[in-house]
Amino acid sequence: MMKNKFNNCIGWPAWLLVLITAGCGHQPSSPSGEAAEKALSTFKLPAGFKIELVAAEPMVSDPVDMTIDEEGLMYVVEMHGYPLNVSNSGKIIMLSDTDGDGKMDTRTVFADTLVLPTGVMRWKKGIIVTDPPNVYYLEDTNGDGKADIRKVMLTGFALTNPQYLVNRPLYGLDNWIYLAHEGVEESNTYQKIFGDKGRDIFFPDDPNGARLPVNAQGRIVRFKPDMHALEETSGSTQFGQSFDDWGHHFLVYNANHIYQEVIANRYLKRNPDQIVGDATESLSDHGDACDVFPVTKNPEHQLLTDVGVITSACGITTYQGGAFPDKFNHDITFVCEPVSNLVHADRLKDKGASFTASRIFEHQEFLASTDAWFRPVNMYIGPDGALYVVDYYREIIEHPEWMSKSDIESGKLYNGRDKGRIYRISATDAAPASWTSHLNLNDSSDIQLVEKLSSPNIWWRRNAQRLLIDRNHDMVVPYLVKMAQNTKSLGRLHALWTLEGMNKLTPELIAKALQDPEPGVRENAIQLAELHLHTSPELAPELIALKSDTNDKVRYQLLCTLGYLNTPEAGAARQELLFKDINDKWVQVAALSASSSQSDAMLEGVLKKFDPAVPAYASLVTRLGTVIGANKDFKTIHSYLQRAVEPAAGVAMTWKAPLLEGLAEGLKNRSSVPDGLKSERKLLIDVCLHHPDVNIRRNARIMLENIGIADSSPEPIVMQEAKKIAADKNMSPDIRTEAVNLMALQNPKQEAAFLESLITPDAPRDIQVAAIRALSKIPDTTVSTFILKNWASLFPGIKEDALNTFITEPFSVPRISLLLQNISNGTITKAELGWPVTVVLMRDIPDSLKAYARTLLSGKKEDRSLVIKEYQVALKLKGDANKGKAVCITNCLACHQLRGKMGTAFGPDLGTVQSWNPENIMINILDPNLSISHGYELWNIVLNDGSMQQGIIVSQTSNAIVVNKQGGVKITIAKKDIRSLKTLEVSPMLNDFEKKIDKQQMADLIAFIKQGE
Repeated sequence: MMKNKFNNCIGWPAWLLVLITAGCGHQPSSPSGEAAEKALSTFKLPAGFKIELVAAEPMVSDPVDMTIDEEGLMYVVEMHGYPLNVSNSGKIIMLSDTDGDGKMDTRTVFADTLVLPTGVMRWKKGIIVTDPPNVYYLEDTNGDGKADIRKVMLTGFALTNPQYLVNRPLYGLDNWIYLAHEGVEESNTYQKIFGDKGRDIFFPDDPNGARLPVNAQGRIVRFKPDMHALEETSGSTQFGQSFDDWGHHFLVYNANHIYQEVIANRYLKRNPDQIVGDATESLSDHGDACDVFPVTKNPEHQLLTDVGVITSACGITTYQGGAFPDKFNHDITFVCEPVSNLVHADRLKDKGASFTASRIFEHQEFLASTDAWFRPVNMYIGPDGALYVVDYYREIIEHPEWMSKSDIESGKLYNGRDKGRIYRISATDAAPASWTSHLNLNDSSDIQLVEKLSSPNIWWRRNAQRLLIDRNHDMVVPYLVKMAQNTKSLGRLHALWTLEGMNKLTPELIAKALQDPEPGVRENAIQLAELHLHTSPELAPELIALKSDTNDKVRYQLLCTLGYLNTPEAGAARQELLFKDINDKWVQVAALSASSSQSDAMLEGVLKKFDPAVPAYASLVTRLGTVIGANKDFKTIHSYLQRAVEPAAGVAMTWKAPLLEGLAEGLKNRSSVPDGLKSERKLLIDVCLHHPDVNIRRNARIMLENIGIADSSPEPIVMQEAKKIAADKNMSPDIRTEAVNLMALQNPKQEAAFLESLITPDAPRDIQVAAIRALSKIPDTTVSTFILKNWASLFPGIKEDALNTFITEPFSVPRISLLLQNISNGTITKAELGWPVTVVLMRDIPDSLKAYARTLLSGKKEDRSLVIKEYQVALKLKGDANKGKAVCITNCLACHQLRGKMGTAFGPDLGTVQSWNPENIMINILDPNLSISHGYELWNIVLNDGSMQQGIIVSQTSNAIVVNKQGGVKITIAKKDIRSLKTLEVSPMLNDFEKKIDKQQMADLIAFIKQGE
């Protein structure tokens, strides 16, 4: 049910959606798929494993998630409405095995009239079900197998495209319930059905209690129903989530099959002055959208053939069953790939604060089927340690939002709606499943439940922990304390968290756990100590004593936790931890997540140890400078400013520019400049004009701009000296450019003629761009008149910056009027205008000009059908892959990489489209604006100063976004600096590829891409 990755990732340049073109269909394996028993013969598994059918139609249909309760009942979510039906057809069914053969033979509809249910979890005496906008608690109180309690636990989640709904509730090791969740998918075609963007998320029975912002800002939500505790985490995930034995959180997105939430939101919120745009890390060492190796016969794909890449990753599951062959029992993750009819497997290896995921099998998958209808969407670890695979079993899994019209109208959208399977994968020598008829954990005594906490199978550990906390019997505490000192590390771990959930965990037990021989236990003990620091300050020395721990993850967690302690001892320990692992970016983030009040001491420590040969030191100085500039008083900032600009030699010279850069960035993030800082203008101007280091000049100018110079009296002497430097061709272009930028800090009206003289074809580009931006600061049409007069002589690389002066916010009606007039008279062509600027003119400018702009620009995307028709001949020409490589290098690699080996990582890797139909490749090269999907929209970001940035938003946290700009340069922008965010719904690639390559070159390029080098 997941959207094809190329609907996301190759959402533009050169390779946009094929899905809306004709001729994409394939013959299905059979008109109605394979019979359930026959489907077993279609699977390929590695040696040592077997697969069995547990449930199939008519027992189950359209399954998307499952859980097994402590009495051996299987609850399955049936999402019948996918993709377009929101008429309450969803169900939760309860399956049981009455004859003990390991197969479900009794079906009861536990709950119905759900809209698009997505996940289920056992809780108390019932189940938790996600069905946006609500999260329900359902319970059967009279024993008839049907829920007679339906309580809304949480509400407010967006009812957006079904692939982006809140899903997969999961009981965490820390006793929180986690809800997999991602942001809204904007629907163009089905806005009426899926246009609900959500509301504040809260407990309806506690409306004045905890509350999250609209749709939790697209992030994972965790909650404790009994306490009405509610939080958003720092990451997001699409369909599925998983924890490993030690509580590390792994996430999935259709085009990224495994990434990790590395730093928790509580640490990021602790210091909002640290701007962090992404709290997650991709783990795969073989590509986020890695190659996959399906065995499907006659695949029913809307885009890819039978060789391709991860495009619909979902249902990520870390195997913790303890019943697989030895080499599969630890550190293994599985992920479903329904588009390619397979399950992929990786092995996790430690890498500092995070992990590396490496594929287990080369050129094959863990599970693959020749049946094109096999659609694995989720997995579950059962009481027997087997891996249960939930098979949606549909002919079509993609959503119509990204499908061809012919396929939408074919009548196949719901083929298989009456089918569905659940499979059991186990070791070849595993006994048949006995839990289906001989399980009743609920009848276990408290002591028996404690024993289950050390089971090698997470099903027993998780459910025993949950039941013990539900019962909350004081008599069991001594047994839990004993288990907390058990020889089995997982038993110790779960006993500690169970005691915490019962409010019976003591500082003494935590202190003992901090010395545990197992690193994972020590890591969790640090988190437990964190929860008790306020009431048990005696734990602080115990924590600090771990600063020399030999395990990377223990030290990282310790650094995160010590941020809550503001003592000299804790500060010294944090610095020691930081310097030990300074090259790990997450260690830097963790170190700076402490309260801003601790940033001075840390900065002094970094400057003292500064090593110019290690780039991490410079980035850390900048980070710390940003925190100081964002929150410290004038005296502190003045002190660091003086140190940053004073002459120096040797090592000291190497940290000054990064420090000044950070101070300048931090000032930009303040709501007001500290009193007294404006007195630094004279010093900063002197630095801008005379300092030998151009980087320090640049950062001094940025700092001067952030302090504000526009309200001070013009200084002709300064302007003249800057002008003299800018005109001196013996100076370096960088220094001349900075002089022009300095002139732009005030209205340079008197120097307009000089600035215009710098904009000549033989002048360095940076100087020309700086002069154009300086002219733009003159609040009239001076810059517009000059640009239009000299338009023909401006280089293409200059024209983009020149056009932006017409649409800088707040919009200037006179400037826009001049632009439209010159588009009308042909001075500027529509092709030169570019689609992003065109969109702004047709959508965002004042209403008094908008109608004229729409008339002038026709309000429609260019019809590319004639160009596509003309290039059809290229498909009949024999392509030369070697020549095609040269075409690709010249025309494509400025925005794309090729198998990660060459090019720029802005758009998706072109090596992943080798299996596309040649015609579809060509169509999307020539018409990159065919369709743009979630994740690869071009955004226009207007900052508070009126300037604009355009690019793709690749990640975000609560206080910042990361934008990938054309050229592959990523920038982080604080959310408080943003005035507005709008999608341009365009590809950065212009509709002019036919001007760059002829038909033979097109054939060569396609041959090279198909070769898959």
